[in-house]
Amino acid sequence: MQLDLAYRGRSAVTWSPAGVAVALAPNLRRDRVAFEGILRDPLRFREAVAALHDVVISDLRYHPRDKTAYEAYKATERRREDQLRQAAAKQTQAAIQATMPELPESYSADLEKRYRRARKTYWNTRQKYSNYLLKHDIHLWRLLLPCDPVVTVTPDCLFLECFSADESSYGCLTVDRSAFAHESNVALGTTNVDYSWTLHEHFQRMRSYRETRFLVDPSGFEVRHEAGDGHREEKIELPASWLRGFAQLQAAMSLPMRRVPIGLEGLYNLLAFLKRHRAARSPRAIRFELEPGRAPWAVLEPWEQRIKLGDRPYDGPRTETIRTWGRDRLQVLSRLLPILDSADVYLLGTGLPSFWSVQTGPFRMILGLSGWTTNDWTGASALDQLAPPGAPDAATMQAIAAAFRIDPALSFDQLKASTGAEAPSLAVGLNRFAMLGQVIHDLPAGLYRWRSILPVALSAELIGPENPETVAARQYVAQKAVKVRRDEAQANGLRILEGRVLATEVSLLLDADGRMLRGRCSCSYHFTGGLRRGPCRHLQALRDAARKASTDRSTAASWYAALWSGAGARP
Repeated sequence: MQLDLAYRGRSAVTWSPAGVAVALAPNLRRDRVAFEGILRDPLRFREAVAALHDVVISDLRYHPRDKTAYEAYKATERRREDQLRQAAAKQTQAAIQATMPELPESYSADLEKRYRRARKTYWNTRQKYSNYLLKHDIHLWRLLLPCDPVVTVTPDCLFLECFSADESSYGCLTVDRSAFAHESNVALGTTNVDYSWTLHEHFQRMRSYRETRFLVDPSGFEVRHEAGDGHREEKIELPASWLRGFAQLQAAMSLPMRRVPIGLEGLYNLLAFLKRHRAARSPRAIRFELEPGRAPWAVLEPWEQRIKLGDRPYDGPRTETIRTWGRDRLQVLSRLLPILDSADVYLLGTGLPSFWSVQTGPFRMILGLSGWTTNDWTGASALDQLAPPGAPDAATMQAIAAAFRIDPALSFDQLKASTGAEAPSLAVGLNRFAMLGQVIHDLPAGLYRWRSILPVALSAELIGPENPETVAARQYVAQKAVKVRRDEAQANGLRILEGRVLATEVSLLLDADGRMLRGRCSCSYHFTGGLRRGPCRHLQALRDAARKASTDRSTAASWYAALWSGAGARP
């Protein structure tokens, strides 16, 4: 998807005798959004926005080792060898000319020298141009920041949202309107804001003894889009995987979850242990042990390190154990520890996304972690299984949209009363709107908020279709066409699965984190690609059937009941 952005000037932090002004330049191609207020606690804002920045640039995908020093050594060796060859060639040419003086000179004596000089000039110029682009070209910055953060101004708060470069982490910084001493020039809505490394560095210079004015600058809307000083346009090519990963996390956020309270000491012990230790083998999960009325515990695998998360009791409906992955990304919360007031984690289920909520005064940071580090087939199918069994009806979708036009922030019960829809149908509609980037679920506040994450509404064509192998696997499991004959856990943590999908014999080897290591299937998809391009539908069906809950989810009502069975009270 190509996204067109237009800004007048750049976002900046400016200093004056009167104080500090944080001016964010909004996207001119979206509806007018404005806000101006004086921050009561600029230090908390500085630390919170720094944590949001860490989410934006986080990229835990595999990166090859830095071999700069080794390549420099090899280049030195090549130059030495070239010098030896050139010296040997000159000696040989001199010997030939001495023995055959009548041989005409076949080349100019300075041709080699002029060639090397021209070649050196070319490569030096090319390298200088490359270095300049690396420092100044915004498109290279887009490799780290696929899309500018989005700011939304609502009647009760402001919130900034972002999605990480590796398509696995979501960040949302919510600022209550009570955080501002004075407010003026308020225009509600959602827009992108210009963001850069320079702006982040300026944020770090904010101090408590300076008055700090926060400004979503509306002046850009007072000039024509085609003119104006400092006006610039950017075209961003958002990859389908980035859009789909973001949409999946947003949709997961709209589903019922277990709320687990975390104390300051518990979060500190969790982050400190992970900072000092690096797992050399699987499993690498956080295992939450939850029992109603008792303090929750977290167990870090594979060390089996038990950490008490706090003194507040867990208020869920039943005793259960939930395992989540992606714990290395929790380090972005470390900067908030000194100013932390309270924290909670919202869990969907084993292997599914988790959402960590950190409260510091009027600022709240929500960190959403997907079940994958890179958004590929290894984790996406598990989340896809939480999707509603069918599409919502048009009448329900229209009723939900109409309710949000009256009030952009509503609870589930308020939406149910306003639309008159049954709870399962309403949950399906909200999940679809979240998947399309129109609705966000404010977990701590218990509100669904209407906001468009992009200037245009997302669609199935923009997000991209589901993997056909994953769709077929889900159908096999729903039709009960999978028979698991062997499900054996080995002492080394590996898991062996064998069974039949329709008439196809399949077997699978999983590691302790549930990832596929090896598989055997006779279908043509697996025969031509193996696991390199993702598992075939038969292997996915075997894995999904082995971990499938016994509750039927074939209808919206049964899907809704299954989701709420472990989440406690309705939203």
